[in-house]
Amino acid sequence: MVTRAVTQLYDEALRPSGLRVTQFSILASIARAGAANLRQLEDELAIDQTTLTRSLNLLERDGVIERVPHPDGRFKATRLTLKGRRALQVARPLWAQSQDRVLRGLGTKAWADARRRLGHLQEVAIAKRGARRRVRRVPASSPKGLIAG
Repeated sequence: MVTRAVTQLYDEALRPSGLRVTQFSILASIARAGAANLRQLEDELAIDQTTLTRSLNLLERDGVIERVPHPDGRFKATRLTLKGRRALQVARPLWAQSQDRVLRGLGTKAWADARRRLGHLQEVAIAKRGARRRVRRVPASSPKGLIAG
């Protein structure tokens, strides 16, 4: 419930930029890195691969990102297009204004406490996700069902 309300708050604030908060987060991460591969974004944003891939496909369709070969040729890197840089440039002050309203509403002490607690929650969630990644499925005929790998 809280995540939905917060998402709606930021989506509304970002509306003039044409971005949703999830898209803003992805673009901001790519901008910080200059270019990023799928795994880097997945880890930084704590988004599952399916959701991230779907979001990247939509962003690419809308012309705000492009996928380019990575120098070592093993995978593709994602980078912002001019349109993506412009959208992010419009969105950043809108996000900052919304963030400022949230900070004023909560107070700096409560905000710092919330960030600390949410950071811990994220660490726990990422650790659990990492443990699930290390578990691989085995054929249904196997008596164990799952094998840690």
